[in-house]
Amino acid sequence: MEMTETEMMLKGYGLTTAEFFYHMPDYVHVLNTFVWQDYDIAPDHPRLFKFIEFWQDKIEGPLHSVKFSHRKMISPGEWRNVVGEFSLH
Repeated sequence: MEMTETEMMLKGYGLTTAEFFYHMPDYVHVLNTFVWQDYDIAPDHPRLFKFIEFWQDKIEGPLHSVKFSHRKMISPGEWRNVVGEFSLH
């Protein structure tokens, strides 16, 4: 069973965005871009590197370069489970 986005963020995952620059297969002097986003764990980025390996094995357009950024949305210390709320005058 897959984790929800909130569960992933609480376990240390953050949103990784990568921009791939690659050569067009039929026009080798033309660069094109592809944007990829997924939740991943820094600094190892296993999902990003798995996608890069997939690209190199299965996609015809050879990679020129990859730019990526990573942002942790929340950390375990910033989240609380609030069961109820009481307000006084």
